[in-house]
Amino acid sequence: MSNYDVIIVGAGSVGVPAALALAESKLKVLVIDDQSSCGQGQNKKAIGGIRATHSDKGKIKICRKSIEIFSTWKEKYGDDIGWIAGGYSFPAYSGEDEKKLKELLKIQKSYGLDIDWISADEYKKIVPGICETDLRGATYSPDDGSASPMLSNNAFYFKSIEFGAEYKFKEQVKNIEYKGSNSFKVITDKGSYFSEFLVNSAGNSAADIGKMVGIDLPVVPDSHEGAITEPVQRFFDPMIVDMRPAEGSANYYFYQNNEGQVIFCITPEPPVVGTDSESTSVFLPQVAKRMVALFPKLANLKIRRTWRGQYPMTPDGFPIVGRTREIPDFINAVGMCGQGFMLGPGLGELIDRIIRDDLSEEDIDVMKSFDPYRDFSGMEQFK
Repeated sequence: MSNYDVIIVGAGSVGVPAALALAESKLKVLVIDDQSSCGQGQNKKAIGGIRATHSDKGKIKICRKSIEIFSTWKEKYGDDIGWIAGGYSFPAYSGEDEKKLKELLKIQKSYGLDIDWISADEYKKIVPGICETDLRGATYSPDDGSASPMLSNNAFYFKSIEFGAEYKFKEQVKNIEYKGSNSFKVITDKGSYFSEFLVNSAGNSAADIGKMVGIDLPVVPDSHEGAITEPVQRFFDPMIVDMRPAEGSANYYFYQNNEGQVIFCITPEPPVVGTDSESTSVFLPQVAKRMVALFPKLANLKIRRTWRGQYPMTPDGFPIVGRTREIPDFINAVGMCGQGFMLGPGLGELIDRIIRDDLSEEDIDVMKSFDPYRDFSGMEQFK
């Protein structure tokens, strides 16, 4: 009973959707995680935003598939995962930012995204009360949205079990032996398991899992903080991304979820490298000041809690997904750079096609963005 077609290390934002897709394809799947249940790593620390409005074909295509899965899940399976199509918006307060957004818009529209530049007056109608001083307009993508990371991961988990996936929780992978010719032995602190394929979706521990089979993965976590307010009556719809840098931060973003809570996060500058998950006294005063200046209606909201999690980062801000040359049956889905939740469902189906050797020409083209052997010299815009 310890023999499987596929073993996945990591039951998070990518590992659980991958198990779902693989089990639905009738493969025998085992997911191993050292936490007590699914989504207990960085998934539960995600703020829930889901967008296809990236700067690269790979992320755009994968996230469009993810949006399709998130937006139709309740209709298809009955689970309310908190999906709302509130859209994403990037307001511009300088000519330089307006130029950047409009140049990126050309790429985004070339891949079929429903996104446009809207005037300052149009944006003020979508976000009433937004700061008008120097506002030049915004890009707005109404098909983007949000969902609950915890509800979604649980829904994917239970559906994957229905399809036959198995899970081993509170087990730590200690070593991986590759016997050659589709033969892995995964040794944990509680037992040993065998499989033809091995998927590394271990989040913060991705590089450690790679080292067990002699693969060097340039994935280094850095810490980000988030917070959530008490629920209030809905007063705006889109995610608002303020991309203006300030002392200590590159940008920040916030939205109102399906329950009326405002959730927000900041991108530290310089990055805070490491896996420290203790909240700080710096984050809340820093981000609150910026948010209230941009959107004064936020001023009287009560903060319910703050938290800190990690973005497993690659040098260029793009994930590492695909087979390894050294061990073709060792497949990585790592380095999500803080976007594992929105990429996860689409990547899960891609991983299924990789393992079943059923890649389309478009899949192969998309995977160029995630090539484990790229030179990492590029950089994702507006991470």
